[in-house]
Amino acid sequence: MLLSLTSRRRVLFVGGKGGVGKTSVASAIALARAREGARVLVVSTDPAHNLGHLWDLPVGDDATRLASPRTGLVDGIEIDPESVVSTHLAAVRETMHRMLPDRLWPAADRHLELAREAPGTHESAIVDRVAETLAIGLSDYDLVVYDTAPSGHTLRLLAMPEHLTGWTEGLLASRDRAERFGAAIQGLGGNDRGADRDAELRRVLVRRRERFATLRDTIRDPGLTSFVVVTIAERMPVLESLALHEQLVKLGVDVGGVVVNRRSPAEAGPLLAGRRRLEDAETATLREALPDTPLLELPLLPGALTGPAGVGAIADACRVGSS
Repeated sequence: MLLSLTSRRRVLFVGGKGGVGKTSVASAIALARAREGARVLVVSTDPAHNLGHLWDLPVGDDATRLASPRTGLVDGIEIDPESVVSTHLAAVRETMHRMLPDRLWPAADRHLELAREAPGTHESAIVDRVAETLAIGLSDYDLVVYDTAPSGHTLRLLAMPEHLTGWTEGLLASRDRAERFGAAIQGLGGNDRGADRDAELRRVLVRRRERFATLRDTIRDPGLTSFVVVTIAERMPVLESLALHEQLVKLGVDVGGVVVNRRSPAEAGPLLAGRRRLEDAETATLREALPDTPLLELPLLPGALTGPAGVGAIADACRVGSS
C-alpha cells in the first residue's frame, strides 16, 4: 500500500497522535522509495526534532543527506520554529524599512518584536517555510515526505494556507482601493516615492498570495498529495486517528492510508498474545470505520530502531506489508 502510494504521489504528509512512530514511518517510506531509485526529501515540522535523533545525524534547516541507496537518495530538513520566526521577521523588517519613511522605522521595529510572541506568528512562519520546502521538493526531488507534529498542530497547519490566501486577497483588495485613491492624489501633484512604495507592497502581497494558494492547491490535489495516518492499536490513538481522518476529509485532503504501527506478535508468550487480541479488536474498529481506506500493519520489531540500519528494518517491513 505505502510503496504504491509513493509511486503515484509527489507529496505525502505523515501524521497522527504523538508517540505512535510518525518519524520512523515517514523515514521508512522515504528510504523504501529511495531504494527504487527516487530522490526523496523528508521535512520535519515537529519541533521535537526527532528526525535527526532517529537517523543519528545532525539535521537542520538546510537539506542534509540521510541515505544514498543505489541510485536514489534521502535528504532531510528539520524546520526550527524559532529560527524560522527570526528569519521571517527579519525579512518583514527589511521590507518595511524599504517601504516606510525613516521616521517610522523605530515604531515598526517595536511592532515586530511584539509580533514575535503574538498568536499565529509561529504558525504563519512555519507555513511560509513549508511552502518554500514544497517548492524545493517539487523542483529537485521525486517525492516530498512531511513528518508532521501531533494531530492538532498538523490540522491547523493544513488549514492555514486557505486562511492566509483569503487574508492576503483581502489586503490586496484594500491596496487596490488605496492605489486608486493614490492615483487621484498623484494627479494633484503627489510624490512618486509613495507610489513606488505602494507598488512594492502590492508585489509582496501578490507573491505571498501565490505562495499560499500554491500550497493550498497542492495539499488539496489528490493526484499530487496524500496523507498517511499513523497509529498504534490502542483505544485512545485509534479514536484520535478516526477524528483526524474526519477532519482531513473536511479540509479536502486525500487520506491515502492508515498505518497501524508496532503490532504485537501473536505467538511470543501469553503476555504478548493477550495484547495481540486487544490490538486485533482496535484494528477491527479502524477497518469497520474506514472500509475504503487502505490499512497497513507494521510489526513490533526487535532492537533499537535508530540509525540507517534501524530505519532500513522498518523500510523492509513496509515493503513486506505493501507486497
